[in-house]
Amino acid sequence: MNLYTRRRFVNWVGLTLSILATLFGLFWLFWLLWTLFGNGLQWIRPRLFLESTPPPGANGGLANAIVGSVILTIVGVGMGAPAGVLAGTYLAEFGRTSRLGWIVRFVNDILLSAPSIIIGVFVYGLIVLRVGHFSGWAGAVALALIVLPVVVRTTENMMLLVPDSLREAAAALGAPSWKVTIVIVYRSALPGIMTGVLLGMARVSGETAPLLFTALNNQFWSTDMSRPFPNLPAVIFQFAMSPYEDWQHLAWAGALLITVTILIINIAARILLKRTRS
Repeated sequence: MNLYTRRRFVNWVGLTLSILATLFGLFWLFWLLWTLFGNGLQWIRPRLFLESTPPPGANGGLANAIVGSVILTIVGVGMGAPAGVLAGTYLAEFGRTSRLGWIVRFVNDILLSAPSIIIGVFVYGLIVLRVGHFSGWAGAVALALIVLPVVVRTTENMMLLVPDSLREAAAALGAPSWKVTIVIVYRSALPGIMTGVLLGMARVSGETAPLLFTALNNQFWSTDMSRPFPNLPAVIFQFAMSPYEDWQHLAWAGALLITVTILIINIAARILLKRTRS
């Protein structure tokens, strides 16, 4: 076998394995979606969005859990995203080669790969035990800690894609460094930064483990974040494990809602990122 034939054979093997791996992943994805739509779509009714979670044997919906999840996600992203943008800005603009920058990147990588249940236990010990009860604020803090490293990494990468020649041109015109960052770098990297925020939002939208240790759940309508707070992931966990068929139906509907929401957010983020690169 000559060199050309051997290279073509190795290329064919690598391409075949890559295609098979892709089809393997797509198979499970479509099976998951098929199962969710098959079991949950029939229970998507107006009542689901208008009524609170019911007791066993009664009619009801998921309105309080849906609203609670939206509030927790917005508050968590609102706390984690600004801190992540500022940290990413420091790493990209002021701490590229500094020792502190290396430490921040290292800690961020650890936080990025940390299991969400560990973050939930940490916030439980930090807030819940000290306060003496579960609360929506504790759940929002846990979600913020999950969003933070995603936004830091994305912000740094997007700002590093801005050519240094733009920074040098603005500095040559007499602009101070803070104004160069805000007016030039932020404006160029804004779509990519927003993509990171959307990806962080998609990641925390379906988190269950950290909320079980922090916000817990509330079967009734509540907007008081100083108390146990209703949220869709915890309701799905509770209802799916229950022996009541009506609760299981609501769990399937809630799981479908979360999955579709995460898919939409991810698709929007990918489209935004594609426009940024083009």
